[in-house]
Amino acid sequence: MNRKRLAIIAGIVILVSALMLMFWPDSQVDTRADEEVAETELPEGLVLIEQEQIRTAEIEVAAVQTGAAVELVFPATVAASPTASARIDARASGVVRSVGKTLGDYVRQGETVARIESADAAALASQLSAARARVTELSAAYDRERRLFEANVTARQDLEAARANLDVARSELNRSQAAVAAAGVSGDGRSLAVTSPLSGRVTAAPIVLGSFVDAGEELYSVVNPSGLQIEVALPSEDASRIQPGDEAALILGDGREIGARVRSVTPSLDAESRSATAVLTLTRAVPGLQPGSFLQARIRPSGELDQSRIAVPEDAVQVLEGRDVVFVRTRRGFQAREVETGSRSAGMVTILSGLEPGQRIATANAFLLKSELEKEGAEHGH
Repeated sequence: MNRKRLAIIAGIVILVSALMLMFWPDSQVDTRADEEVAETELPEGLVLIEQEQIRTAEIEVAAVQTGAAVELVFPATVAASPTASARIDARASGVVRSVGKTLGDYVRQGETVARIESADAAALASQLSAARARVTELSAAYDRERRLFEANVTARQDLEAARANLDVARSELNRSQAAVAAAGVSGDGRSLAVTSPLSGRVTAAPIVLGSFVDAGEELYSVVNPSGLQIEVALPSEDASRIQPGDEAALILGDGREIGARVRSVTPSLDAESRSATAVLTLTRAVPGLQPGSFLQARIRPSGELDQSRIAVPEDAVQVLEGRDVVFVRTRRGFQAREVETGSRSAGMVTILSGLEPGQRIATANAFLLKSELEKEGAEHGH
C-alpha cells in the first residue's frame, strides 16, 4: 500500500517537473516582450520631457481659462477715402481735342489726360504776352532813368517811380506765368491741359473726343486703390460698443480675411437708416478690391469677452501634419491634442473644441515640442 502511494506521489512530482520545464522558457519571453512594449509603444503625440528640460528650453505652461474676444458681424461697403479719389472736370468751356486715358488706365499725379481747345487758353496766352511786353518796356524806362539820375539830370523820385512801375509789371508777369502753367496752356496758346490731381486708376471716363464741354463738366474719375476705406453700418444698439482703434477683419467674397482697424465712428445716427457709420482702414492694400464692393466686417469691441469660449496665445497652437494642435501638460511630458480653432485677435486664438478650462498647456516655445515630434517621426520612418 505504501509502495503504491509512493509511486503515485513520485509520478505527480515528475509530471509537475515536466510541466515546469515545458512552460518556463515561454513565460520569460512574454514578460520581456511586455516590458519592451511598455517602454517603446508610447501614446501617439506624447513628448517625454522632464521638468528640468522644460525649464532649460523656456517652455512656459499656463492653465486654460475662459474668455474669448467678442466679435460682431456687420455688412460693409468698400469706398474711396476723400484723399484717394478725384473727379476731374473741364477747367473751361471748349472742344475736346485729345484724350490720353480711358477706363481702367493708370495715371500719375500731374499727368495730362486730355486737352481742351478753348478761348480761355487764348486769353491766358494773350495776357502773358502783354505782361512780358510791359516788363520789357518798363525795364528800358527804368534803365534810362537810372542813367539820367547818375548824370544828375533827373531827380531821385523819378528813378524811384520808374522802379515801382517795373516792380508792378514784373509781379503781373509772374501772375500771368503762373496762370498759364496751372491751366496747361499749349505752346500755340490754343488749348488747356486736363491733369490728374492724384495717382491711381481711371474708374469713369465720360469724356468724348471732339465733343463740346462746359466748364465744370466731369471728364474722368480717378481712384487710388491703396487709399480705400471700408464703411460699416452699425445698428443703433451696437454703435456705442464700437470705438476707434478696435480691431476688425474683413471677409472677402472668396473667403479670404483681411485685417483692418476702426478709424472713426460717426457720433450721430443716420435719420433714415437709424444707424451709425464706422470707417475702417486696411492694414495693407488688397488687389482687386473695388469701390462699391460689398463684404462682411467682423469687429472686436475692446474689453468685451465671451466667457463661454476659450482663447489661447497664438504661439500655443502649432500645425502638425496639417492639423492644429495644442500641447497639454501630462505627468511624463506633453501630449499633442488636436483642436478646432476660430478667429484670431490681438495675439490670441479662439478654441472651438478640443480643450477644457483648467487644462495646462504649453503657451510659449511650443514649437520645440512640435519639432521633437517631427524628429521622432522622421527617425521611425527610417
